[in-house]
Amino acid sequence: MTSSKSRPPVLMIHGAFCGPWSLAGLQEKFEAAGYSVTAPWLRFHDLAPPPTALATTGLADYAADLEEEIAALGEAPILVGHSMGGLLAQMLAARNRVRALVLLAPSPPWGVAPTTLFEICAAHAMHLHPGYWNRVLEPSRDVALAHSLDKLPRHMRDEVFGRFVPESGRATFEIMNWGLDLDQASAVAADKVEAPLLFLTGSEDRINPPSTVTRIAALYKDRATHEVLDGMGHWLIGEPGWERLAHRALEWLKERKL
Repeated sequence: MTSSKSRPPVLMIHGAFCGPWSLAGLQEKFEAAGYSVTAPWLRFHDLAPPPTALATTGLADYAADLEEEIAALGEAPILVGHSMGGLLAQMLAARNRVRALVLLAPSPPWGVAPTTLFEICAAHAMHLHPGYWNRVLEPSRDVALAHSLDKLPRHMRDEVFGRFVPESGRATFEIMNWGLDLDQASAVAADKVEAPLLFLTGSEDRINPPSTVTRIAALYKDRATHEVLDGMGHWLIGEPGWERLAHRALEWLKERKL
């Protein structure tokens, strides 16, 4: 592999309702392989309780903060993003020079239609909470344990959920109900993303299932590689066997001499 001194820096972007702690295992594996990793908190996610401004903090705000992180690195980074963080990585790559993207169960950009009834029902269910797009959303234990952390051993689910934090209703709306978002906040100019992309999804992921991620990857044509990890769900970053995800990501970067 390329010497550690010449390896690009890595920017890791966590998902909704989470923090950098969710990527700690991956960060450790990347640093052991010689990469310098930056894993920032998204705006307001490190504050308890969060300010009311979180309610109307959108994807563009998160992306603007992350662009400052990229500028501070001084060179084009490798972006690693999980779920919402995977969507933010795509948005950043369309506007900034990056070396590669590793996207883990990424949320789809504006215009990528859902492929499953579960995704459609989940988006419609948000409207049972009128005005949610202007509210701070508390994490739902029932939703998280049933659909995000469902592949974790039972004794670990409450422990991980206990670290979840509130999320922006605005950003949630921009992802889950993008068809109603006239500002198209989650739009990505895919043709401007020149770096190679690795998509890794779990075969049992209901939130961002492989069939939908296949549609995302198709936006990037031959620049994208999409692989499905058998038996894994949405929390593939910390489920049993997550190490093979880290190994594959590092192997893919090595193949590209990064």
